[in-house]
Amino acid sequence: MRVVVIPEFGGPEVMRVASVADPVPDSGEIVVRVRASGVNRADLLQRRGLYPPPPGESEVPGLEFAGTVEAVGAAATRWRSGQRVMGIVAGGGYAEKVVVHETVAVAVPRGIGALEAGAIPEVYMTAYDAAFRQAGLKSGETLLVHAVGSGVGTAALQLARRAGARVIGTSRTQAKLDRAAEMGLDLGLDGDGDWPWAVKDATDGRGADVILDLVGGPYLAGNQAAIATGGRHVVVGVPGGAEAAIDLRLLMVRRAQMIGTVLRARPVEEKAALAREFENEVLPGFADGSLKPVVDGIFSVDEAADAHRRMEANRNFGKIMLDWETRT
Repeated sequence: MRVVVIPEFGGPEVMRVASVADPVPDSGEIVVRVRASGVNRADLLQRRGLYPPPPGESEVPGLEFAGTVEAVGAAATRWRSGQRVMGIVAGGGYAEKVVVHETVAVAVPRGIGALEAGAIPEVYMTAYDAAFRQAGLKSGETLLVHAVGSGVGTAALQLARRAGARVIGTSRTQAKLDRAAEMGLDLGLDGDGDWPWAVKDATDGRGADVILDLVGGPYLAGNQAAIATGGRHVVVGVPGGAEAAIDLRLLMVRRAQMIGTVLRARPVEEKAALAREFENEVLPGFADGSLKPVVDGIFSVDEAADAHRRMEANRNFGKIMLDWETRT
């Protein structure tokens, strides 16, 4: 099968398409022939040598897949050959075939195309887990999403609106804020502007009940100023930087919580639990139309470097996809 490899760390140009042996499923695993692989910022970091896969996981980049079950292990009973599935992996997503434990795969909703399905797993599972399972976002609360035009940002926006929450989002690009407004964003703010005080003004001085932080260190002081009493600040990504000074007095006075989360390194049992809850709580939204995958662009696997360049330039709104059936 074909895979995308990183023979040396560096810019997008270091990636290559190589041929490796097809995977063989263990007793409780399935092999999925991949149609679409999502591109994530974690892949960019891995390419630069800054985010290695967990020990024992594939060195091939890629954290999500969507495709069709091709083979099942002897003890696998959840899926059969030919069924459409999608899911997250700790590595190996940029491949024509992936092997995963049967419990971490979820069904592709009816009416969702193969390429659209690839835009769902990582961003919607991350947003759902962070905002709802970790931070307990409820109807009537205010969610502040940084980088609202990103894949996770657009997923969080839709999930929060579906749950009856108000959403404020930041971006450094006005065009992304405009597109997010078309999706239901209540208030869009310039990420380079005085957004903490604008959040306070928009909430009558209360602040955001939940902050979904996809930026990191540079926004920490602003997040402390913008969080509500009893608020929950969830750190999902740190592309802006991993370090910043924190005033613990503000955290104490606001009785706020800071939560760190990552899906990649979680054990199979935790990923399986998320997958089952995701099937019950989130997938129906794709069936009824309240949730929609947001696909920014589709690249052939041979164009993986261009896909990375687009994301590094912050040009994407929503997900960038690699299509394994298109050749250039």
